[in-house]
Amino acid sequence: MPLDMNREVFITCAVTGSGGTQDRSPHVPRSPKQIAASAIAAAKAGAAVAHCHVRDPETGVPSRDLALYREVTDRIREADVDVVLNLTAGMGGDMVFGGVERPLPTVAGTDMVGATERVAHVAECLPEICTLDCGTMNFAEADYVMTNTPGMLSAMGRMMTELGVKPEIEAFDTGHLWYAKQLVKDGVLDSPALVQLCMGVPWGAPDDLNTFMAMVNNVPDDWTFSAFGLGRHQMPYVAASVLAGGNVRVGLEDNLMLDRGVLATNEALVARSVDIIERLGAKVIGPAEVREKLGLVKRARP
Repeated sequence: MPLDMNREVFITCAVTGSGGTQDRSPHVPRSPKQIAASAIAAAKAGAAVAHCHVRDPETGVPSRDLALYREVTDRIREADVDVVLNLTAGMGGDMVFGGVERPLPTVAGTDMVGATERVAHVAECLPEICTLDCGTMNFAEADYVMTNTPGMLSAMGRMMTELGVKPEIEAFDTGHLWYAKQLVKDGVLDSPALVQLCMGVPWGAPDDLNTFMAMVNNVPDDWTFSAFGLGRHQMPYVAASVLAGGNVRVGLEDNLMLDRGVLATNEALVARSVDIIERLGAKVIGPAEVREKLGLVKRARP
């Protein structure tokens, strides 16, 4: 296939995530103040979009607390820098089984709630974008399943669309893209859609380039996509996504290191990605251009 490089690229910074990284680097933000400050620093470094989870300020454990989301979004909106707000909606679908011989009842770590509760913080804060993990998936943990049934995704997708918040479809494998196209066909999601290709997350799509291009080739031509790889593959995927016609995601959610033995900050990861993109001959675009490209409307505090 011919090279179809993206010449106008936006960067998403995934600021903190929900993984167990809070004790592996002092730069992983925990409190709303820290998360907002890190998002603002990333925006000043060149990120047009800030993708945010929240954590318990004391323990760093991932949270769904509406007050924490409200504080993060308020602090970012009140800052002296513009950035597109993107909140996760991936929480509330965590199933941890009791083991291979006695899977039920589920055990500690299970957090299963209904569709309305899973998007309550989206309705409360009204970001411009929120994520929709478009399928159920096994992760590396033995008895953990990220649970997103077709019925749950349809219900959540309709709520997001009715709120005027653009879903960012998180695709961890090709089947997730298949179902995303069905959601558009069913009128649950608007077209053209926005997609994040998640590469190398065990046990989803492996991070080899053949699989990556299979994912890219399953994205409709009029949709917008970004991509990321984990750990040491984060920066190679900056280049790969741009060359394949996409946008990029970096940040401490997916990678803690800037170089071997050097812990990263979000702003340093964004600055590194800006350098890669510009050296490829592309332009890094800002939040106003992203809003125009994706049909987003910047909102004040609801």
